[in-house]
Amino acid sequence: MLGVLAGKTITLGITGGIAAYKAAELASSLVKSGADVHVAMTSSACEFITPLTFETLTGNPVHKGLFQAGPEGGVLHIDLAQRADLLVIAPATANIIGKTANGIADDLVSTLAVAASCPVLFCPAMNVVMYENPLVQRNIATLMENGYHFVEPAEGRLACGAVGKGRLAELDVILHSITKQLTPQDLAGLMVLVTAGPTREPLDPVRYLTNRSSGKMGYALARAAAQRGARVVLVSGPTGLTPPPEVQLVPVETAQEMYEQVLQYGSGAAVVIKAAAVADYRPLQLSDQKIKKKDTQLTVQLTQNPDILAELGRRKAQGQILVGFAAETCNLQKNALDKLHRKNLDLLVANDVTLPGAGFDGDTNQVRIFGSQGQEESLPLMNKHKVAHGILDRVSRLYHSRVGG
Repeated sequence: MLGVLAGKTITLGITGGIAAYKAAELASSLVKSGADVHVAMTSSACEFITPLTFETLTGNPVHKGLFQAGPEGGVLHIDLAQRADLLVIAPATANIIGKTANGIADDLVSTLAVAASCPVLFCPAMNVVMYENPLVQRNIATLMENGYHFVEPAEGRLACGAVGKGRLAELDVILHSITKQLTPQDLAGLMVLVTAGPTREPLDPVRYLTNRSSGKMGYALARAAAQRGARVVLVSGPTGLTPPPEVQLVPVETAQEMYEQVLQYGSGAAVVIKAAAVADYRPLQLSDQKIKKKDTQLTVQLTQNPDILAELGRRKAQGQILVGFAAETCNLQKNALDKLHRKNLDLLVANDVTLPGAGFDGDTNQVRIFGSQGQEESLPLMNKHKVAHGILDRVSRLYHSRVGG
């Protein structure tokens, strides 16, 4: 399915570094997200990877020469720079960073960087000594002071054999930064607390009670909130998922641990989104030794866990927005509205897990959003990242209506 980049025009500038081959995967991912991608390459970049690769991946011609004619006889570099929603330069060498910082435009990519009226995002990749050189750092600082944006390079083993900071950032980090540049920053300055995943309630040292939650919806919400400018704290049960970029992960295992962390961070949050599937019960007794199999039946007594959402509702500060989730198998509207009012929520996101594509561990969801003032909206089946932004659209509108902004 198409992502939030659908319909966006992105110009991808590729310069001459060994990481140029990674730009092919970036271009492919952008196209899969629905973006219209136009590639410009320096002559040095063409030594590392062929233009044909990008023409095949994007379906658009690759531009190399500064003096090529643009569409309908226009000026190419002006056309590529002015019609783009975003210019991404990946990999960005020390050379292209230095040229742009000093207003030098002597090839197509450097000219695009100077001529662009859209945001420009540099993704540096170079030897660690080059990256740490004070001249390069000065050029980066100059560009940032003038409104250019950067994705910090990763640390690790470099192509030259050295170890340190200088590797092109991971694809997920670059895609996150691209999406952030093209997303309204309507949650900027706000702290958003998100919970995700299941909890595990130990029975003995090797067994536990849990549920089928994958955590994907909560992680998508954390990612989307960060892309909208929020400071995000993600309290997560065990999922195996990679934390989204720019998100503070607080790992927990049991419902009691989640309760303690959520209350600790919740008081300072403008928005709390409880997407975790918290176990309602835990074993009354925890065996310190593995329970051995016997010929008789095993009876496990359970006791209730603390109700995190209800406690948040009781403690909710004035102006704070509290969002709950409900995974239902029947009577969705009735159960959702009951939970919404009983737990003092502002919004309740409900889904019928028996519907195709809306159950556990999938990449899609189909939800209904209920508001405390009687509002009800349905979102169609779509990927969880788009569902997350759909939920945050409602959160943002509600928050700004309260603060008058």
